[in-house]
Amino acid sequence: MNDMLKKLGLRATPQRLAILKLLQGNTAHPSAEEIYNKLKPDFPSLSLTTVYNTLESLAEGGMIQEIRIDCSRRRFDPNPQPHYHFLCNKCRRVFDLDINLINFDIPKQVGDFWVEGCFVNFYGYCMDCK
Repeated sequence: MNDMLKKLGLRATPQRLAILKLLQGNTAHPSAEEIYNKLKPDFPSLSLTTVYNTLESLAEGGMIQEIRIDCSRRRFDPNPQPHYHFLCNKCRRVFDLDINLINFDIPKQVGDFWVEGCFVNFYGYCMDCK
C-alpha cells in the first residue's frame, strides 16, 4: 500500500493507509462520506477533505475508479478494471454487474472520434427489494 501512494507522489500517512485498507476488496462501493464515518472514530483528526483528496488522487492514478451512478453522492470502487454497475432504486446499494455487453477495445478510433472510455450503468431493483 505504501508503494501505491508513493507512485502517486503521496506520503503514506496513517489516514491514507486506512482509506486504502478500507477499500481493499470492498464491493460496497462506498462514498467518501461513508469512508469518513467509518474511519473517524479511529482517526479523530481525519477530515472529509483528506478522504476526498486521497480518493481523487487514487482515481486519477488509476488505482481505483470513481463511479457516478448515484446522483446524490460519488461512489468509489477499488476495482479499476472496466466493468458495469447496478444501482438499486430502493435501497440505493451499488453492485458489480458481471455481464459482457460489448466487445469493444478502448482506446479506439471510431470514425472521427478517439474513444478513451465509456460508462454504462444499470438501474432497477435488487433481489432483496424486488
